[in-house]
Amino acid sequence: MAHIVDISSDKGTRSVWSRLRVEAATAAAGEPILASMLHSVILNHERLEDALSYILASKIGGENMNVMQVREICDQALAKDPEIIHKVEADALAVVERDAACIGLLQPFLFYKGFLALQAQRIAHHLWQEERQTIALYLQSRVSELFAVDAHPATRIGSGVMLDHATGIVFGETTVIGDNVSIMQDVTLGGTSTDPGDRHPKIKDGVLIGAGAKVLGNISIGRDARVAAGSVVLKDVEPRCTVAGVPAKPVGGKSCPEPAKTMNQLLEEY
Repeated sequence: MAHIVDISSDKGTRSVWSRLRVEAATAAAGEPILASMLHSVILNHERLEDALSYILASKIGGENMNVMQVREICDQALAKDPEIIHKVEADALAVVERDAACIGLLQPFLFYKGFLALQAQRIAHHLWQEERQTIALYLQSRVSELFAVDAHPATRIGSGVMLDHATGIVFGETTVIGDNVSIMQDVTLGGTSTDPGDRHPKIKDGVLIGAGAKVLGNISIGRDARVAAGSVVLKDVEPRCTVAGVPAKPVGGKSCPEPAKTMNQLLEEY
């Protein structure tokens, strides 16, 4: 039986990359059948950037753009924008800290489609900013096919973001997502008209959006607010407010502190 590395006691004391390598080596020793894969994806690389570009390319590469071409695109983006890898590290730690089912950094890096889709969007966003829209949209299309996350490459996303389960997530073109946000499956951050201008939601830092919620239009979801599962939000939400229903309305008092980090979705008053 493979041993699980306990990383809860040394958060912040070692880099994400060094911890990921320890977990990969431990898993390879415990599950020899996976050793070749773990060496290819993680242990054969010297940097997190290299491992990330390898796994994204192996997933996204296909008939129209092969693995080596995708990897070259990823490598170039990561080299030109070092901020991407800092966000990757924060995203990985966010998953470990917020997902009770996650047993270590290795799990999201290898298997969590929400984490992988988010990192692919970061590459696509870099390409979009460089006015390479067609290839950015190609990556968006492939990620949507592979991971069931349809995030426009123009979407601006902060760090420490978790897409939990991820299936059925949609982010529109002018969506902005802040830092330390948690978003559950089947969430849409969409528009309400054919207006080509700024038409999508602005999600502030620390927001928690429950499964199946729809946030529509150029509206603001305030810092540390909560959107309950299944809600349809059409108006601004105040900071630390919990909204629920169709259409969504405030419920209870101020939401619990740091809802995106605690993943507290209960609706009792605080």
